[in-house]
Amino acid sequence: MAAQAAAAAQAAAAQAAQAEAADSWYLALLGFAEHFRTSSPPKIRLCVHCLQAVFPFKPPQRIEARTHLQLGSVLYHHTKNSEQARSHLEKAWLISQQIPQFEDVKFEAASLLSELYCQENSVDAAKPLLRKAIQISQQTPYWHCRLLFQLAQLHTLEKDLVSACDLLGVGAEYARVVGSEYTRALFLLSKGMLLLMERKLQEVHPLLTLCGQIVENWQGNPIQKESLRVFFLVLQVTHYLDAGQVKSVKPCLKQLQQCIQTISTLHDDEILPSNPADLFHWLPKEHMCVLVYLVTVMHSMQAGYLEKAQKYTDKALMQLEKLKMLDCSPILSSFQVILLEHIIMCRLVTGHKATALQEISQVCQLCQQSPRLFSNHAAQLHTLLGLYCVSVNCMDNAEAQFTTALRLYSLLERINPDHSFPVSSHCLRAAAFYVRGLFSFFQGRYNEAKRFLRETLKMSNAEDLNRLTACSLVLLGHIFYVLGNHRESNNMVVPAMQLASKIPDMSVQLWSSALLRDLNKACGNAMDAHEAAQMHQNFSQQLLQDHIEACSLPEHNLITWTDGPPPVQFQAQNGPNTSLASLL
Repeated sequence: MAAQAAAAAQAAAAQAAQAEAADSWYLALLGFAEHFRTSSPPKIRLCVHCLQAVFPFKPPQRIEARTHLQLGSVLYHHTKNSEQARSHLEKAWLISQQIPQFEDVKFEAASLLSELYCQENSVDAAKPLLRKAIQISQQTPYWHCRLLFQLAQLHTLEKDLVSACDLLGVGAEYARVVGSEYTRALFLLSKGMLLLMERKLQEVHPLLTLCGQIVENWQGNPIQKESLRVFFLVLQVTHYLDAGQVKSVKPCLKQLQQCIQTISTLHDDEILPSNPADLFHWLPKEHMCVLVYLVTVMHSMQAGYLEKAQKYTDKALMQLEKLKMLDCSPILSSFQVILLEHIIMCRLVTGHKATALQEISQVCQLCQQSPRLFSNHAAQLHTLLGLYCVSVNCMDNAEAQFTTALRLYSLLERINPDHSFPVSSHCLRAAAFYVRGLFSFFQGRYNEAKRFLRETLKMSNAEDLNRLTACSLVLLGHIFYVLGNHRESNNMVVPAMQLASKIPDMSVQLWSSALLRDLNKACGNAMDAHEAAQMHQNFSQQLLQDHIEACSLPEHNLITWTDGPPPVQFQAQNGPNTSLASLL
């Protein structure tokens, strides 16, 4: 018996020594792999060799599955070898499903593998994989929520917003059941964002009301609470702006700006939430800061405060440049493109066409780096080029650019504020009345033009749409001048000039100064006529110089591009080929 006991003890000791040895070789290889991965610069090839060296030891299934996941992750994130990455992730997913209590490896493999499938345009392979992972993860709240978000995002990228909304609704109910009001709010706010994109306004209003109550009642990590408030307020502000309600949005916008200031003073709390379903962040606070700058720029543009829009765009772009040095998140490029789109419109209005053209070229460059970004912004890019063409009087090119934009955007509505125009947009309805007024003016139907323009004035004054107000006033002034009503014309043109100077809108200033010159000449006010003529001459000279500079830039050739991806050969140079001094 003693001999048997001794033999058993020897066998147990041998097994323990073997397990310890197995642990030691595995930990050593893992340590080397991590050392090479985190080296500066990373030594990915050596890291991969260390991980591959695990398999000849015929490790247990848990180590085998985890190593396949680690190899797949390293190859996916650090190399272009997607075939090997896919093979390792597929093995990790397959093996881990056979192992009980191995959720982290199993669901991380499913998540990464579906990402890789999407990158390879194999969306049909990603969907069933995520659905199965969602089905078997219901006892693991963090992964269940994360996989629901991931599948909803996949449907959103495919423009299947109905399926995405359904999944977010499922997620919100699941989060409620597992006692996570925080993540329930994230699901509901995400759903609200998609409903806004679909313009399902009747569903948005009660949803946002519910979200507001959840956010205010939730007591938890201060940064998480404030980030929910930022998400909620961003949706409210964009909803108002989408409806063209520039004046009505001001209280919400002010709250949003105060909220982001509060977040910037809070320190990140390292304490993890007790509920694993709460382990989510909407956006890093640095990204939220840029987003708040962006919606402020959108508001300033609609309201016609262009200097303010430029100031906030400069701040946001500076912040983005710093972030992009350390962070390659695609959302930063999206923010950058949207900011540039707004600042380009500013430049065209303020009479800086050359700068606008160089910034259009920057947008082209960003779109070249990301097919998805180009797909989402191609119509806007051609619209901006069309506006630039109008500003430099290249009308045939402008028409071609607008036609391309319409084809890309599939715009079905026609500009008719009285019939089938989206009623929800106050600003667009006001602009449509202006366009109809302008059309009637060119046809010589002056009374009809006045009726449309007065409607624009009424609507633009109600929501502080300063540019529309200025444009309507100067056009009304022009109509009264043509009709010989000089007094009424003056009453329109003077405030138009004041407002255009405040914006500043160079074209309206040019138009107003010409009208003031002619009005004063007709009324025998020689000194005032001379002053207005001098103003008109100054504006004309500034616009002419800018016109010459813009047309001399190599990027000016972009006006001929109407098909396919942005052309590489017209990227920004270090300035115009010919100096302005030699051209004048």
